[in-house]
Amino acid sequence: MADQATERENAITAAEETCPRCGARRAPDQRYCLDCGLRLPAVTGRLPSLRRRWIHRFGWYPGDWIWVALLTLVVAVAGAGAAIALTVSDASANGPAYVATSPVTVMQPAAVPTATTPANTATLPTAPEPQTKAGRGSRNGRFNWPKTEDGWTIVLVSYPRTNGTAAARRTATQAAKAGLPRVGVLDSSGYASLQPGYLVVFTGIYASQADADAAVSTARQAGFGGAYSRQIAR
Repeated sequence: MADQATERENAITAAEETCPRCGARRAPDQRYCLDCGLRLPAVTGRLPSLRRRWIHRFGWYPGDWIWVALLTLVVAVAGAGAAIALTVSDASANGPAYVATSPVTVMQPAAVPTATTPANTATLPTAPEPQTKAGRGSRNGRFNWPKTEDGWTIVLVSYPRTNGTAAARRTATQAAKAGLPRVGVLDSSGYASLQPGYLVVFTGIYASQADADAAVSTARQAGFGGAYSRQIAR
């Protein structure tokens, strides 16, 4: 439990002291990242307090959008409950209405003949393969970035290399269970395009930035609200 609490404190520190897009260091009162220009999330106030509580409890954070989604869900449920209550109340006040009708003869529907000839599946079109580069690795969640290839990927979360190994592996496992493809963890110190000192949880290997950008929304819908595309180059 102590190790888990320490890892979650480290995750909070990483979320509040670094840029969620590029991992550059930031000051508490800094509004924009000096490296990539991203508008940085606030670290003081009600919303950051909720963010810290979430990480303390679950060990990860999907993004600030989660609070808007939860509020919308609560309002929708409340509205549906009120509509049902009003409908039941009106029905009880007016009472059921009965209309006398003459007997109706019900005609049995004619049987529909079923096709006995099997469909020829040999001519059916096949789904196109994803436009991703080939890579080697074990099961999803432990995917290894190819040693001799550069490309684009989607960064889910970055953790400090000093003590973030366990947290990075848990996040990768969670992303794999959410159905994201080719999830793994790489050490940013081995890549010139990344800021050194971080363990980067990524998903997918793409040949171009356009392909990676098109898949960012899928990662965010899977619970990683801070996901963004990034080039991986040595």
